Amino acid sequence: MYDRILKICIIIAFAVSAGVISIAAQGAMFDRPGSYERFLDALGGMTVNEAVAAAINNNPELAAMHKEVAVGDALVRQAKLRANPTLDVKGTKQTDGPDNSFMIEGGIPLELAGRRNSRIRVAEQELEIRKLAAAERERQIASEVRAKFGEGLAEVFKLKFIEEMLATATDNYDLVSAQVSEGRRAPLERNMELVELNRIRGMRETSEGEAEIKLLELRNLIGMTPDQPLRLRGDLDIEVMNLPSQAEAIDQALRTRPDLGGAKAVERLSAARAEQARSEGRIDADVMLGYQKIRTGFPLSGYDETGMLMPIDMRSNTFTFGVRFTLPVFDRKQGMVAAAKLEGEAATKRREFGELTIRREVASAIVRYNSTVKAAEIFRVGVREQSAQNLDVIRQTYELGSKTLFDYIAELRRCIDAEMGYIEARNAAYQAKVEFMRAVNAPELIVR
Repeated sequence: MYDRILKICIIIAFAVSAGVISIAAQGAMFDRPGSYERFLDALGGMTVNEAVAAAINNNPELAAMHKEVAVGDALVRQAKLRANPTLDVKGTKQTDGPDNSFMIEGGIPLELAGRRNSRIRVAEQELEIRKLAAAERERQIASEVRAKFGEGLAEVFKLKFIEEMLATATDNYDLVSAQVSEGRRAPLERNMELVELNRIRGMRETSEGEAEIKLLELRNLIGMTPDQPLRLRGDLDIEVMNLPSQAEAIDQALRTRPDLGGAKAVERLSAARAEQARSEGRIDADVMLGYQKIRTGFPLSGYDETGMLMPIDMRSNTFTFGVRFTLPVFDRKQGMVAAAKLEGEAATKRREFGELTIRREVASAIVRYNSTVKAAEIFRVGVREQSAQNLDVIRQTYELGSKTLFDYIAELRRCIDAEMGYIEARNAAYQAKVEFMRAVNAPELIVR
């Protein structure tokens, strides 16, 4: 009876060992050494400034906005042109007699009441709005690229760390497997090491996918196709900036932010349109100059040698001049003036709301930057380094037999979580820096 039970146990042990070896062999198929190197190149990779410059130069939407700026410049040139003169040519001819006349008359519009100047101001304000809209889009693109670049670096660094942990876990599994084969450790410890090894393999696959997605999104921002090669060069280490005071940062943002400048330009445009409507509702005039030639023939009481009445041919040349007025009796552009005034009031409200939003964004960016930088430093000194030391101690005590494999695996997982948290903290500080640069419209945000 006991011999039969012993044989069954031996068979089960061999089956479990064979299954473990099979699982380990299958897991080894997924190991790809150094896959993070496909995304990171410390020498020839693309820096964040290069990515920003490429995005600004290759973005189709921004290129279209620059074309619209050129359109606005052409409209300003058109607005500066004076109104064309008019020319009226006409004549008369008597059907049953010699009478005829010819007249030519020209007119020059005077564009009184500042019509031309108001038209130019409207075109110039529209051009300014187009320029500020393009500048605002550049600011948004630059901040988006910098933020996505940091997210991509964070995912690549996670992948790099996980692959380092995977190499360590593979070595541990090989060591424990050899010790189990020699009978120095129980097969359960090999199985536990295998579970941990496969867990890290799964983490690596997930992290690699996340890194690939972030780089695909970055390619899209900088105008690259998904199949074009892209490697990053840079780090998430944050040098603590000496931030200006909140009042100074808000003042800089209010002075330089193109979105607020656009709101102010819309205000000025509304005022210019109101002035244009008022000028078009006032009296206008054209100076008229002309020339008229008249030929008239009629008989008198005189006879020629044949006894026929002799007609008298009368000719006259006349110059004409005058002024033609346009009188604003009914249409004084009342509706346009009222509409422009309401547009100006709406633009003022939007500008005031924009100023409130900018103050809030700058204050939030400063708070976020200070908190995330402190959190990253705490993670670096108090969590990451301490966790690595704890893991080293637990590993040594496990090898000496004072700690179990459960203790070591638990500490290993805490160490992985600490490193992941540290990378996230660095990324949060990086994103906070980008947000501060975007909020105050820092000069170094945009690189061409």
